[in-house]
Amino acid sequence: MGSIDREEAEVDLHQSLLAEPSQAHLPSRVWIESKKLWLVVGPAIVSRLAGYSMGVITQAFAGHLGVVQLASISIANNVVLGFTFGLLRFLQSQLKNFVTLWVSLVVLVFHALISWLFVYVLDFGVVGAAVALDISWWVLCFGLLGHVTCGWCPLSWTGFSMEAFYGLWEFVKLSTASGVMLCLEFWYYRILILMTGYLQNSTLAVDALSICMTINGWELMIHLAFFAGTG
Repeated sequence: MGSIDREEAEVDLHQSLLAEPSQAHLPSRVWIESKKLWLVVGPAIVSRLAGYSMGVITQAFAGHLGVVQLASISIANNVVLGFTFGLLRFLQSQLKNFVTLWVSLVVLVFHALISWLFVYVLDFGVVGAAVALDISWWVLCFGLLGHVTCGWCPLSWTGFSMEAFYGLWEFVKLSTASGVMLCLEFWYYRILILMTGYLQNSTLAVDALSICMTINGWELMIHLAFFAGTG
């Protein structure tokens, strides 16, 4: 029954968001558009928050090991790691946000469990926290990939083909401007963290700034999720 309702919601999203002025009053049209917008934005927000929270959980476990461990994990999460969510973008473009929602939540719970196992039970320390994060990202990747390639996207996935490269250059030209803007915005905060490492008592300084950047990143995930509904 839930799948039927979800399919009806996806079909409804393809319809015109705004009715003719003669068909509905402004409050009614705003309400209709808002409902359709949140069908896309709501799952996107939760999935992005869940994915981002995996790094936060890793930092939290590292913080219990020591300030040096927290600083090292914070630099790895905020500077070295990139924001590579290609499969998430693909599923969002196919109106499969509920898939990314449930997969992200399951992987988030899985990540919390294996982080506790590696750090406290097996006593692997900061290496265990990093390995747990790597495993969780691969589980998320294979979970989304399995959904795409195992028959749940029959209208958009028919196997590997050279047609995937059709129009690639036009897509690159279209997305370059927004990509550069996002890179500059993210790199600004990463450069701040690197510069903080040259301050006195740099370990605590990096820890404090990383915590602030983590809270800011949580908030940023909400704004980025609205791109799925407006793009």
